[in-house]
Amino acid sequence: MSDEKLLDEKTLQALKIAFTYMPNPIEVTRYDYADQTEKVLEQVNYVREVLTIHGIDPEEVAGDINPETTPNSCY
Repeated sequence: MSDEKLLDEKTLQALKIAFTYMPNPIEVTRYDYADQTEKVLEQVNYVREVLTIHGIDPEEVAGDINPETTPNSCY
């Protein structure tokens, strides 16, 4: 992915918003996704990788997009 052009800010913002609606990898189970489990995990991990390449911590995206619904840090 290092050869690809970085995303512009609008596209990156759209990716961050979409990512907030994606399941967390721990939520992707055979019970919910059946034969699509591996494919869904690959897609979630791909989006996480793209965010990371752009200097965005995937664990912080939800708080950036919806700060009013994100609990305050306890430390």
